Amino acid sequence: MLKRSVCVVTGSRADYGLLFWIMKGIQAEPTLALQVAVTGSHLAADFGMTVHAIEGDGFEVSARVDSLLPGDTRAQVAKSLGRGVIGFAEAFEKLRPDIALVLGDRFEILAAAEAALIARVPVAHVGGGDVTEGAFDDAIRHSITKMSHLHFVSNSLAARRVRQLGEDPRHIYDVGSPGLDTVRHTLLLGRRELESRVGISFGKHNLLVTFHPVTLEAGSSLPQLEELLRAFDRLGSEFAVFFTKANADPEGRRLNSRLEQYASSRANCWLFDSLGQQLYLSLMREVDALVGNSSSALYEAPTLRKPAVNIGDRQKGRLRAASVLDCAPRAEEIERTVRAALRLDCSAVKNPYGDGASAPRIVAALKAVTNPEALVQKQFFDA
Repeated sequence: MLKRSVCVVTGSRADYGLLFWIMKGIQAEPTLALQVAVTGSHLAADFGMTVHAIEGDGFEVSARVDSLLPGDTRAQVAKSLGRGVIGFAEAFEKLRPDIALVLGDRFEILAAAEAALIARVPVAHVGGGDVTEGAFDDAIRHSITKMSHLHFVSNSLAARRVRQLGEDPRHIYDVGSPGLDTVRHTLLLGRRELESRVGISFGKHNLLVTFHPVTLEAGSSLPQLEELLRAFDRLGSEFAVFFTKANADPEGRRLNSRLEQYASSRANCWLFDSLGQQLYLSLMREVDALVGNSSSALYEAPTLRKPAVNIGDRQKGRLRAASVLDCAPRAEEIERTVRAALRLDCSAVKNPYGDGASAPRIVAALKAVTNPEALVQKQFFDA
């Protein structure tokens, strides 16, 4: 039997965590052959060189597309996008996949979609149709939708938006978020094992924090980060704070440098390049709240019944569970909202992003594509 090859593209620890069980499902499906193309921060030492974690999980890396430049100015990020297009053009020419599968809204994923479009490789896109008005990810996500042929969305509102963009309703699948599959299948560790393995100490109250650059706002993201750090100083030493580093967007390295300075001077703070999914989700389960502007606070945290304090506009427009509290990037308001989150009862919270069984649905849809070539030429469907 001739297998159809699916090239899964991953560019960061965040999308890999969502792709993991899809990759496992493709790997186990007799009619499909998994290819893995690694790019972005996976290949950068200052973001943890997380390609090694992918290989450690038993996946063979089919292509390395080293796109990320050392700096984090807007010009350097745009140049990294260009390098990514060149690298993926070469990768797809070598691998010749039947389908390229991408997730989300990162600039390195846009590079893969652009190269696939020119190479006539059909694209399956996970996570289209969402809205995040505070970052350029929003425009990237919709652009990838228009270059894609199969759409695996996380909720019914997203499905409607993808139809509104003129995509074929037959190729839109409301499967839920694959991040919930990871929550469902991961063996989570308790506090004592976490303290031993990660080298942390839990406090009276505990916060898991990720703050990414806000890419569409005028000026720098640093003042917002300073407000967040000032809020932690106001909360005091009874709060243990566990930071994960910002992503590779413009100013990402600058934010991480400030976080290194802050965490190294405080006994109640820890900073991690990348924890990996098991440690990250285990820590999420054990803390009292998530704080920052990461999508994981909206996707995975509600399933673990954890409140989240979402700061600023980076996730503006995204569907929210009742466990998510929004606040402006001002120290006093962040402090007040964190304290409110600790009083929140999340025991009956419902996650709007599905049931944790999206990966089998995605694999089944990929398996059903008997002629990928027929997907390439698309028709615009008027809403």
